[in-house]
Amino acid sequence: MRPVKVLVTGIAGFIGFHTALRLAERGDEVIGIDNLNDYYPVSLKQARLSLLGNRVRFREMDIAEAEAFNALVQAEQPDVIVHLAAQAGVRYSLENPFAYAKSNLMGHLSVLEACRRSEGLTHLVYASSSSVYGDNRKVPFSETDRVDAPKSLYAASKRADELMSTAYASLYGLKQIGLRFFTVYGTWGRPDMAYWIFTQSVLEGRPIRLFNNGDMMRDFTHVDDIVSGVVSTVTAPVFRPGEHPHRVYNIGNNRPSKLIELVRLIEEHTGCEAKISYAPMQPGDVVSTYADIEDMRADYGFRPTTSLADGLKEFVGWYRDYAGYAARAAQAVA
Repeated sequence: MRPVKVLVTGIAGFIGFHTALRLAERGDEVIGIDNLNDYYPVSLKQARLSLLGNRVRFREMDIAEAEAFNALVQAEQPDVIVHLAAQAGVRYSLENPFAYAKSNLMGHLSVLEACRRSEGLTHLVYASSSSVYGDNRKVPFSETDRVDAPKSLYAASKRADELMSTAYASLYGLKQIGLRFFTVYGTWGRPDMAYWIFTQSVLEGRPIRLFNNGDMMRDFTHVDDIVSGVVSTVTAPVFRPGEHPHRVYNIGNNRPSKLIELVRLIEEHTGCEAKISYAPMQPGDVVSTYADIEDMRADYGFRPTTSLADGLKEFVGWYRDYAGYAARAAQAVA
C-alpha cells in the first residue's frame, strides 16, 4: 500500500493518539490537530504528543473554528481525514451540555464543510458511538437497529453527526465511513472511564461504585482492535458502485462482560481486593452494550484479538508506571 497523507483530529486524545501512532509506524504522513481542552488533565494529552514526537506534525486547533480548519485542509490537501475529536463522556453532558454542541455538532459540521471543499480528499472516516443505540433490548446491536431514542445528550450529538454525514453524502457525494465504537479501553486511556477509575481506586484502597447495583454489561474493546478497524477503513475503504456513499459500522469486541467481571480481573492483576459500593442507575447510562460486527468483518476482515483479561493485565502494568510518573511530575511542580 502506498503511503497516505492523513489528517487526524483529536490526535492528543486516547484513540487519536493510538491511531496516529499506528499510521506513522506504517509510513503514512500524519498531520494532527487537537484543542488540548481540560476535560481531563492536559498533562496526559501532552505526554501522548511527546511520545508521537516528530513522527507527526501537530497543530493546536479547535475544529469548531470552521474558517481556520478549512484553511488547514486546503493547505495540507490530505488524502483522508480521520475525525476523532469530540467532547467525550455521558455524565459530563449533564453538567456542560454546550460543550457538546460546540465540539460534537459545530465541530462535525466544520469537518464536513472542509471535506466537501477539498478536491483531493478520497473519503472521511469519523467516530460515532455505541451510545446511539440507547437502551436497545435487542442484542447484539446491529447497524440496522433503530437509533432514535438517545439516553444522553452525548448520544444525541453522535447520532446527529451521523445524520449530518448522511445529508452531506447525499448532497455532495462525500464518501464517508462512520464507526460506532464500543467501550474502548487500554493504555494511555481516559481517566473518566470505569476501567481507569476502578484500577486507581483498587490500588489506592478506595471504594468503587457499581451503578444499577452492578447489573451492567459492556462490550469492552481493546484500543489496538479499534485502531486496526480504523486503519483498515483509511487504507482500503469499501464503497460499492451505486450505493449511498456513507456507511456506518460497529467496532466492538462482540463479547460483553459484566462490570463485576471487570472488577475481578482488576483485583487479579493488581493483587488488591476491591471495596465495592452499589449505587442506583445514573441518568444517561444504559444497561448493556453488545456489538454485532458482521458487517465490519465481511467488508474489512475485522476480528478482535485482545481478550479483556489480557487487555486489563497490560493496562494495570502501564497504569502503575504512569501513576508513578505522574506523581513524580506533580511533586516536581510543587
